[in-house]
This record gives sequence, C-alpha cells and structure tokens, in this order.
Amino acid sequence: MFQNLQERLGKTLKNISGRGRLTEDNIKDTLREVRMALLEADVALPVVREFVKTVKERAVGVEVTKSLSPGQVFIKIVREELEKAMGEANEELNLAAQPPAVVMMAGLQGAGKTTSVGKLSKFLKERKKKSVLVVSADVYRPAAIKQLETLANEVGVEFFPSDISQKPIDIANGAIDHAKKKFIDVVIVDTAGRLHVDNEMMDEIIELHGAIKPIETLFVVDSMTGQDAANTAKAFDEALPLTGVVLTKTDGDARGGAALSIRHITGKPIKFIGVGEKTDALEPFHPDRVASRILGMGDVLSLIEEVEMKVDKEKAEKMAKKVMKGDGFTLEDFADQLRQMKNMGGMMGMLDKLPGMSNLPDAVKDQVGDKTFNQMEAIINSMTPKERERPEIIKGSRKKRIAAGSGTQVQDVNKLLKQFTQMQKMMKKMKGKGGMMKMMRNMKGMMPPGMMGGPKF
Repeated sequence: MFQNLQERLGKTLKNISGRGRLTEDNIKDTLREVRMALLEADVALPVVREFVKTVKERAVGVEVTKSLSPGQVFIKIVREELEKAMGEANEELNLAAQPPAVVMMAGLQGAGKTTSVGKLSKFLKERKKKSVLVVSADVYRPAAIKQLETLANEVGVEFFPSDISQKPIDIANGAIDHAKKKFIDVVIVDTAGRLHVDNEMMDEIIELHGAIKPIETLFVVDSMTGQDAANTAKAFDEALPLTGVVLTKTDGDARGGAALSIRHITGKPIKFIGVGEKTDALEPFHPDRVASRILGMGDVLSLIEEVEMKVDKEKAEKMAKKVMKGDGFTLEDFADQLRQMKNMGGMMGMLDKLPGMSNLPDAVKDQVGDKTFNQMEAIINSMTPKERERPEIIKGSRKKRIAAGSGTQVQDVNKLLKQFTQMQKMMKKMKGKGGMMKMMRNMKGMMPPGMMGGPKF
C-alpha cells in the first residue's frame, strides 16, 4: 500500500530536506509536487486542498523560521498533517456494553465483508480474549452463510445457523438471545451487500440496525476503489450511525487514496485494515505508523508486534540454543526459518516496515522477494530427510532429481546450497561467548554504505 505515493513524496521531500532556508518559492514548488502526488494517489480533492493549505500555513509561519533545520521541520509538518488527515491515533472497538456487545458489519457486495467478519472474530478471540459468536443475516446469498460457517470453524468461534427463508431481524435477534444464554462476549452480525447503494438496501439495514442496536456499526470498504470508497462510506453514514470503517484489500492498493480520504469525508475513523487473504491478515489502523511508512520512515512498532504474535517462541529458543551449542544448522532448520518468515507476510512485508527500505534498488528487492523464498522452500521440500541433514551428499544426479521435483533448474539448487553454506558459516561464528558480536561486526562490513553502521563513503 502507498508505494506510488511513497516514491513520489520521497523524491520531492528529499530535495527540500537539505535546505538551510525555506522560502515562499521553494515551498511553492515542493507543495505543487505534494499536491500532484496526492491527486495521483486518488486522494479526494477537498482533502488535498485542505492538506496543502495547512502545510503551507505552518511551513511559512513561525515553526520553520525559528528552526535550525527548516527542511527537516517541513517533513515533520507533512508527517503530522498526514496523521491528522487519517485520524491521528488508533481508535479501538468500543465493546463496553452489557454482554453480548453487538457489532454490525455493513458494506457493498465484493468489499470483503464476510471475510472481514471472520478476521475480526479471530482478532477479538486471540488478541482481546473475547468469546465470539458470528451470524449471517444475508438472506440473498446462501453462499455467504456457508462461507461464514466455514470461516467460523477455521478460526474457532461459534457460528449461529441461519437460512434464506428467515427475516434478517429474526436471525440477528435469535443470535443475540443465544449469546445471552451462553454468556458470549461479542456477537458479530454480517449483513447483506448490494452491488450499489439503493433505497431498498438502506431501508432494510436501517430497520435491522434499529432492532438490534449495535454498539459498533462498521462499514467495510474496498481500498482499491480509491476516493469512491470515501463517497460510498459517506452515503452509508447518512443512513446509518457508523462508528468506524474497515478498509480491505490494502495489500493490493498501491495508491492509498481511500485511507487518506475517508476520515475527512465521513468524519469516521478507520479502525482496521485488511492486509491479505489469511484470517490473521487484519491490523488495527494506526495513522501515525501509516504516515511513517508513506514517508519511508518504516513502521518498526508494527513489525515488533507481528514478531511477538507470529513467531513460534519455542522453536526460536530451541534454534538459539542449538546454534550457541554449535550443534549444527541444517537445511531443515533453514526451511523452518523460511516458513516463519512466510507466516509474517514474507520478506518484503517485513522489509516494508523497516526505515529506508523503500529506497532499496529493484534488483535487491527481487533477490529477497517472496518468489525467491517460495522457490527455496520448494527445493528443500524436494530433498530427502538425509539430504537435508547432510547437504554435502547432494551431488550431480541428486541435484537433477531435486530440481525436477521442485520445478527449478540445477543452478537454482546450486545457488541455494551456496547460500546455505554461507549461513552455516555465519551460525558457527555465533557459537560460544561473544559470538554474536563477532558476527555483527562481520555483517557490518558486508552492508551497503550507511546501513547498520556499515562503511560510509
């Protein structure tokens, strides 16, 4: 998400960051570039106008003239205004109600509503330790009811059955009564979507809302529709008292116009963003972290949270002990590392959250891309347990068999074995006391200029 905007703003702000003094003229040029970058990102025009106006007022005012490094202050202003446009801070779900707290999900067909119900129920169960019941009031699509049942089983939450012969209000009330009897904390109600906003749909959803009185009414919208997402959210908000927005498919949205437009147009906070198809690919929306990512400053906090949640701590501890003892690092261990990384959204997903990584050359990105990692895993999976344990036995005929089994070339197998040997050497250096520091010193010398304290030229 935001790749295009990140690249455009990165180049523009780089030009001004080194300026010793900011004048009306050089601010004007930079702001023109910023305006173009936002418009190209499909940010709504009123949002762009307001954003540029505020940045200009602050930049030519007292804040910059008193500063030691005006260029840096200008970037700080842009960052703060990006945060403000998106809502300043993360707004959590309000579940402070007599149980069950009812959450209603609304949105157009195809926005990812039912999938978001599954993801949100998993989020509430695992991160908020809530018991959850999900129910589908979509009586127009039997497939939606079946889909929700499958998702509920997958994430381990309770599903309340419904069918197309029932009325949405009766379905929702039945689920809420069931949740009361079983002392369930949260009920998430999935509603019917339409291809566009129409009166019949609005009347039905208003009636349902009035009957079940949810504490949270979330509008699910596809970020790929850009500023149209904000306009659709506004139409719904005029009919329903929305409490927040769930922005889906942000992993496929290179522009980011929806994220920057919704708050300004609807006045409603984005509470969650969908960042992939897996059931755990739902993240609370943090405007400050997203603003950092747009400006290429990374998002280390989200990366730390992800590591906390998704890394198998037992496996990691075993691996650390094994390495420190010098018991040897096998190809099976290597495959385990690749799987853990995949679980965290792949190498590029992690790199995106590190400061300055947006400036990596494309050739480097290709080398550490997820395609390469999938290929490596396929090659290791094509080996026998003995070969994984003792890679030195992998010679000519074995290499051909492994390449054929993994759909790769012999040179790909050679490349993997070479990388593994280098990694093994590195792991050996970590053995014993002071090994980690020694390895870090060696790594510094291998880093590009300026990275991780590597040599600067």
